Amino acid sequence: MDSTLVITIMVSLVVILLLVGAPVKPMRFIGQATIKLGIGILFLFFFNVFGGAFGLHIPINIYTTIVSGFLGLFGVASLAAIHWFII
Repeated sequence: MDSTLVITIMVSLVVILLLVGAPVKPMRFIGQATIKLGIGILFLFFFNVFGGAFGLHIPINIYTTIVSGFLGLFGVASLAAIHWFII
C-alpha cells in the first residue's frame, strides 16, 4: 500500500471524527487505558534499572505491561515475586 494513500486515509478519518464527533465514553476508556499502559512501561523500566543491581529483570512486553499498568506498584511487586521465587 502506498504511503500517501495511508496518510490520506488517516487524515480523512481525523477530519471525519472532528466533524461528526467521537463518542465520549469509549474515547475516555481508550485514553485512560493508554495512560495506564504508559505508566506500566515506566514502572517496569525503572524497576529494571534499579533491580539490575540485585539481579532482577522483568521483560517489558504486552503482558507484563498490562499487569504493571493496571495493578500499579503491586503488579510490579507481584511480577518481581514471581521472578524471584519461581523463575
